[in-house]
Amino acid sequence: MINKINKNEIRIRKHLRVRKKISGTSDCPRLCVFRSNSHMYAQIIDDTKGVTLVSASSLDKDAKTASASGNNIEAAACVGKLVAERAIAKEIKEVVFDRSGYVYHGRVAALAEAAREAGLSF
Repeated sequence: MINKINKNEIRIRKHLRVRKKISGTSDCPRLCVFRSNSHMYAQIIDDTKGVTLVSASSLDKDAKTASASGNNIEAAACVGKLVAERAIAKEIKEVVFDRSGYVYHGRVAALAEAAREAGLSF
């Protein structure tokens, strides 16, 4: 019998492989993205302390007013803008981008581009 591996298991393997190399520090934290079927989430994490510094999602009130749905490109761009604004308010300007094994396309790319336009550099 052949063992089937689903897409999410492949994504998790990719994510773990990348996480061996990428780590967020207090000087340059990690911007981590999670994409579910219905929402987008982004966190800025300091891995040395194990602390989430800033977070934003399409469930936030600010993001809900911008987009009717939480799973489209407009909502992802709004989440990217929100996380960048909150990071800049905490004086975080440079981050390492962790796409969590997702392909840099669509919602993930929209989130990253919006964060860059709002002032984050990575």
